[in-house]
Amino acid sequence: MKRPVFHKGALQIHTAVFLFGFAGLFGKFLSCSPLYIVLGRTFFAFIALYLYARIVSKTVLLSFGKTEFFFFMLQGILLAVHWWSFFFSIQVSSVAVGLVTFSTFPLFVTFLEPLCFREKLKPADVFIAGAVFLGILLVIPEFDFSNNVTRGGFYGIISGFTFAVLALVNRRNARISDSIAVAFYQNLFAALFLLIPVLLLKIPLPPVSDLPNLIFLGVVCTALAHTLFIHSLTFIRAQTASVIAGLEPVYGIVLAFFILNEIPGIRTLAGGLVIIGTTVVAGWLSRRETGR
Repeated sequence: MKRPVFHKGALQIHTAVFLFGFAGLFGKFLSCSPLYIVLGRTFFAFIALYLYARIVSKTVLLSFGKTEFFFFMLQGILLAVHWWSFFFSIQVSSVAVGLVTFSTFPLFVTFLEPLCFREKLKPADVFIAGAVFLGILLVIPEFDFSNNVTRGGFYGIISGFTFAVLALVNRRNARISDSIAVAFYQNLFAALFLLIPVLLLKIPLPPVSDLPNLIFLGVVCTALAHTLFIHSLTFIRAQTASVIAGLEPVYGIVLAFFILNEIPGIRTLAGGLVIIGTTVVAGWLSRRETGR
């Protein structure tokens, strides 16, 4: 009886990770500023999550105090910066470079988590972080900011860093709030935060032709993907989920090859294999330590 349940969870999480990878292609599909891409993504996502919470999951969204409000707002700002740097990375370089350099976030989690939660830094963690850093060096051809791959890699790493900090804040917030509520509020506050630079910088509005893609990105690749990912955790272990999530750049690079005809360079592929492989090994080691 357990086998079909696991298959249900595995199908949900693979679908979610596939959609996360597909989201990276919108950096090329959309012609507007990355600020508008993320504003549209978060705006339509929080609307979809609100409807899901009210109609399907019956989640209570309005019950929180000052502490929760602060952390929801912090999550929103981090999410906005993370997605902005992610899409900017893809626009100036390629889907492969953006996804691979974003995948460096375990490197930052390795060193930030012990500081935030007073946990011991293990020698294996340092080795894993070093391997990820080697992958970064393979992806970035030269330390010249006029090189688009270098620029894309730099912003991809910023995306990975802010995602790592967001993951740690999420770890703290998950203890006090429902996961759907967390997803709803971080998208809501991200959208509100992004209104500031959009209005101050007076960035031209995206063309009407971008609207369907923005809706799809927000509703399907964000709200639906997050809901599937969260729901899959009722069937499979979080550690298994984290390993499967490492497939996001793989899905994205394959989709970019077939849809955008983007062929990643040898260095990008090699660096990606090192980074993704290291993430999978880290997940396997963590699973052995927990005995799961």
